Amino acid sequence: MSADSDAVDRAVAFIRLHARAVLVTHRSDGGLQSSPVAVGVDAADRLVVSTPSRTAKARNLRREPLATLCVVPDDWYGPWASVDITAEVVGQPDALPLLEDYYRRTAHAEHPDWSQFRAAMTEEDRVLLRLTPTRAAGPGANS
Repeated sequence: MSADSDAVDRAVAFIRLHARAVLVTHRSDGGLQSSPVAVGVDAADRLVVSTPSRTAKARNLRREPLATLCVVPDDWYGPWASVDITAEVVGQPDALPLLEDYYRRTAHAEHPDWSQFRAAMTEEDRVLLRLTPTRAAGPGANS
């Protein structure tokens, strides 16, 4: 295993414990766009984020599937991890079971009304951003 993959593995382990992050994507004009997000980790160790399909981050990642995610602890201060990623935007209806899994992983609970949840995800046209880490840095990735 390379030093880069070790850092990615440590960052993913850190992200399993810390869901607060800032996702930085590329605008069509070459600028950067930052979004606060809640991030989870799926069963394949991909990072996952829920967002409405019309958001800038979803549009940007459809066009340019490269981004950076900076993950911080709940109280902001302390270890952090910066992760370069490649992205896949999974739209409806394929996103619906993935969004249920995302909810379970980030809320650490079952939703009280899955029918209501599914209806809301469909109404909001929510997509799942599946983010594959390619490189990581920071105390959370290097500890």
